[in-house]
Amino acid sequence: MNKITIREAVREEAPVIADFQVLMAMETEGCSLRHDIIMKGVKAVFEDPAKGRYFIAEEAGKPLASMLITPEWSDWRNSFVWWFQSVYVIPEARRRGIFRMMYNHVREMAEKEGAAGLRLYVEAENSRAQKTYEAMGMDSTHYKMYEWMRE
Repeated sequence: MNKITIREAVREEAPVIADFQVLMAMETEGCSLRHDIIMKGVKAVFEDPAKGRYFIAEEAGKPLASMLITPEWSDWRNSFVWWFQSVYVIPEARRRGIFRMMYNHVREMAEKEGAAGLRLYVEAENSRAQKTYEAMGMDSTHYKMYEWMRE
């Protein structure tokens, strides 16, 4: 097995990231995303770094996973909280600790850059993911999420 590296994604990887997002949405929510819209959304992050940063896990030059980190300003903490979003690990690379490696990489960056903390949301029924996050020292909060989304 080759070494897995975690690094910030580059603009040329937008098609891979978009493909991962289409796969993730179908797998986790049974949701079919329009590829043209997701591709524009991914490219928008590269065009405006204030929207977030993508990270890639790769092995021997092959992308195995991607994630998006988005900043949210916290007036309570006078700092940004970083949100993990759009996390996808290809099926054949799962259960190898790749998300943990990506989490640790981002956490080190957050500490160096002065972020107040890290957050993520998880599908309520995804107990396997919840156990993973808890094993890494993340705590479930007392907040419940609500949303309004335009179709």
